[in-house]
Amino acid sequence: MGRIAPYMDEIFHVPQVQQYCKGNFRSWDPMITTPPGLYYLSLSHVASLFPGIFLIQAASSFSEVCTTAILRSVNGVLVLLCSILVYEIITHLRPTLSERKATIIAVVLALYPLHWFFTFLYYTDVASLTAVLAMYLASLKKSYWFSALLGALAVVIRQTNIIWMLFVACIGVIDTTLTQQRDRIEVNENEIDAAIRKTDRLTSNNNVTWGLNLRKRKFSSALDTDKHSIPSTSIFLANCTSGLLDEVQVILLRSWHMKWKLLVSFSPFLMVLVAFLAFVRWNGSVVLGAKEAHAVSPHFAQIMYFGLVSALAMAPLHCSLGQITDLFQSFWKRRPVSFFLVLMAVIAGFFSVHYFSIAHPYLLADNRHYPFYLWRKVINAHWSMKYLLVPLYVYSWFSILSVLGKVQRKIWVLAFFFATAAVLVPAPLIEFRYYTIPFYFLILHSPVTDYQSWLLLGILYLALNVLTMMLFLFRPFHWTHEPGIQRFIW
Repeated sequence: MGRIAPYMDEIFHVPQVQQYCKGNFRSWDPMITTPPGLYYLSLSHVASLFPGIFLIQAASSFSEVCTTAILRSVNGVLVLLCSILVYEIITHLRPTLSERKATIIAVVLALYPLHWFFTFLYYTDVASLTAVLAMYLASLKKSYWFSALLGALAVVIRQTNIIWMLFVACIGVIDTTLTQQRDRIEVNENEIDAAIRKTDRLTSNNNVTWGLNLRKRKFSSALDTDKHSIPSTSIFLANCTSGLLDEVQVILLRSWHMKWKLLVSFSPFLMVLVAFLAFVRWNGSVVLGAKEAHAVSPHFAQIMYFGLVSALAMAPLHCSLGQITDLFQSFWKRRPVSFFLVLMAVIAGFFSVHYFSIAHPYLLADNRHYPFYLWRKVINAHWSMKYLLVPLYVYSWFSILSVLGKVQRKIWVLAFFFATAAVLVPAPLIEFRYYTIPFYFLILHSPVTDYQSWLLLGILYLALNVLTMMLFLFRPFHWTHEPGIQRFIW
């Protein structure tokens, strides 16, 4: 890969950071859409390598070290850090998980094709994912100020990460309020225990003791429910029996009582948000350059594509006969409400693909991307195909929501869906690498724990990686209207 000349978006990123290496920080390519966060990280990486390279006389100046190969190696460092973050998040979310299994999960997720492929190119994807996961881990550990700082870094790498910063802050608020509620119930249970002991000393009346024990059991039940309701710390003990409105009511009430504590803890996130809104106002757009090609568009079909791609990327969980059977049985038990929800989802799916399915000019013209062929050979193969795929989109999302609903509170699932939609729907271009961050949040919080599923996922990812890399390296082609070698890419 180091011998391959800058390719695709690298033809913008590499020369830009090389200008920074020369100290020319006023230079900016108007075709670059993302902020310079990755470039500053690259400068730090090059600065750490320069003394050793200078001593062996491989380069005589700082700018000479900023080669394409060295810049690509930034992602090599970040991908290792990303795997460590995945391991830390997994062990935090699932304390009972063995170190061996957590390591296997981290390794398999490092092989996720969209993440693995762009490790070898100078793109923002690996740095963006690493910053978001670091922000999330800091929030899980309740270091909210540090989490907000990492959130600012994530936004400086890619603007859409402002949504994931808000999502992490939202989960932090939910966690804080429900933890406070749990602590209050624990105090109540301790008071009941004290009352029982006092009663046992004062009376031998079995009826009184029985009544107090009954009250204790009720409080214990409430405590268990509340303990299980903290998805960010105990996701696999979640109790999702309460309704969404009940959850929202509890969170709002506790937030009001804890408003000053929440304001102090989460004000850094608010500051980053205000700074981002000020930037958008000053810039006139979310993207920096090429604003016409990346104008915000209501691309609701994008959320459908994400559901199907994610379900396929977690095939052992979502595409098994057992999951299909469980989902059908769940719908059958809740009929006719579940059938009504399915009908509404199918109608919404048809509406989305008919009125809000965007064929971006880049998608139609650039045959280097795999989505180009999926669009032509599958989605647009016949006028009816985009409608025939709707049931698959709907199944994928129902499967995702049902799996998450088993281990997450409804408010968490709703927040995840809205965050994913807020990131993907405004994007007019179908780019599977945009799905990476929501996919990681999805799979990290899904109950995939058995070795067989992770082994199958590892084999699937490895096969895709070998195939895509072979096509990239050994199946180049040429365009008649443009010089240079072209290669297949995600």
